[in-house]
Amino acid sequence: MSRVGKNPVVIPSGVTLEVQGGAVLAKGKLGSLNLALSDQVETRIEDGKFWVKPANDTKQARLMWGTVRNIVRNMVVGVSEGFTKSLEINGVGYRALVQGKNLQLQLGYSHDVIYPIPADVQIKCERPTAITISGASKQRVGQVAAEIRGFRPPEPYKGKGIKYADEIVLRKEGKKK
Repeated sequence: MSRVGKNPVVIPSGVTLEVQGGAVLAKGKLGSLNLALSDQVETRIEDGKFWVKPANDTKQARLMWGTVRNIVRNMVVGVSEGFTKSLEINGVGYRALVQGKNLQLQLGYSHDVIYPIPADVQIKCERPTAITISGASKQRVGQVAAEIRGFRPPEPYKGKGIKYADEIVLRKEGKKK
């Protein structure tokens, strides 16, 4: 019995959720998202709530039960409110700048790192050392944040690099005499 899957997804006002042809389509003020459903689960919409249940009693069906429910919940939250990830840049001379459809990063390399901003996410730099990534898809926002962080992950001795705003970098002690 899935603790997550047995709870319905409440559909807020301003969001339309449709099940058609083995896919779920969510539309809201921030755009639309779709999900191809597995044949392991059955879905229905009743009284403004989206219900998911396993199609049979196999292990795979029980696994997909909670997974599909949470992905649909993330779609509903994404098209109504959106998701945001914040990154911080630490290091002397390290900075970021949005130029047109590109994110320009100066990270201590001999060249600037140019990252093309995908169409489905927005990137803002309030300060040269802070990057905010937002969008409707939780997966895409997290993937873009991970790719940007991957250009210069934080190192444990001085803490230089790009880290998530809520990430704690464990610091190591340097050499002793």
